Amino acid sequence: MIGLFDHLAQPLLRRLDPEEAHRLTIKALRLVPLPRPAADDPRLAVRAFGLGFPNPVGIAAGFDKNAEVPDALLRLGFGFVEVGGVTPRPQPGNPRPRLFRLEADGAVINRLGLNSDGMEAVARRLAARRGAPGIVGVNIGANKETVDRAADYAAAVAALAPHVGYLAINVSSPNTPGLRNLQQATVLDDLLARVVDARERAAGRGARRPLLLKIAPDLALSDLDDIVGLARRHRIDGMIVSNTTVLRPATLREAETAMEQGGLSGKPLFALSTRMLAETFVRAEGAFPLIGVGGIDSGAAAFAKIKAGASLVQLYTGLVFRGIGLLGRIKRELVDFLRVGRFDSLADAVGRDAAVLTGTDWPVP
Repeated sequence: MIGLFDHLAQPLLRRLDPEEAHRLTIKALRLVPLPRPAADDPRLAVRAFGLGFPNPVGIAAGFDKNAEVPDALLRLGFGFVEVGGVTPRPQPGNPRPRLFRLEADGAVINRLGLNSDGMEAVARRLAARRGAPGIVGVNIGANKETVDRAADYAAAVAALAPHVGYLAINVSSPNTPGLRNLQQATVLDDLLARVVDARERAAGRGARRPLLLKIAPDLALSDLDDIVGLARRHRIDGMIVSNTTVLRPATLREAETAMEQGGLSGKPLFALSTRMLAETFVRAEGAFPLIGVGGIDSGAAAFAKIKAGASLVQLYTGLVFRGIGLLGRIKRELVDFLRVGRFDSLADAVGRDAAVLTGTDWPVP
């Protein structure tokens, strides 16, 4: 069924404006009944953040921004779904056009600007799936016009914690002015203290959820030192590495489209995000698990993330160019890599290459 969908729908979707194609995909997932997925190979099971995942492949934030189709995505076979980014108050995001495909590069540039229905609408949708199987996390951002952005994050944590499996604090979107400044040590220290407090207060209502921090791939290593140190000190449960990049690699072939402002995702992000993942892994020293994101378009790419330090991986842009069938291929290829490497489980491979990667030349943008 998935193969037929990709065969029929992919050519049509690729001819449409990217945002219109995305809207139609969400609508189709909302309307088309999907069977429950086949059971995953038990060797793909992962235990992280106190949660049990049937497989390590999740869909990244940005696809289901407003929690419209998390259960449909789980039925497609994802090990988990991250909805959002969600802002406390509804906001339209940046003016269109704001989403651009770089076909020759297998990449996308977006400057959506955290367009969101707001936390109340998202909370209602997530509450409606109470008791449904599968892990759904939520990615949280701040409103563009907010002065006290830490207050935005704390409010969203309080509102959404009862309805999700985990919470991801997004301080790395390049499309909200000043948001990445929240990664500065003194600012981040205050923010983490306040979101942890909000999480603990929510736990008093029976909703103590794992708290993850999502970072940019463009950080200086000295800043990464501070961020990982703060995450450890505040007992954050994990980190997501990484968001999109504002850099434009010289190798991009779609030179004109590459001039568009926004965050670059997809294949050109793979090397940089994987290096940042390895750097984060060696600094975390096993204090918490990591989710690896950026440029995953094959089982080999997913396994490289795992060996660089990821316990779980996420993808989105790869689906744009390779279709939903990519998910099944990645899972099958991961099982093959485990067999060839004589690993009993994915956990045995996590971080195997991290130290070596941190000793190599920095990826050239």
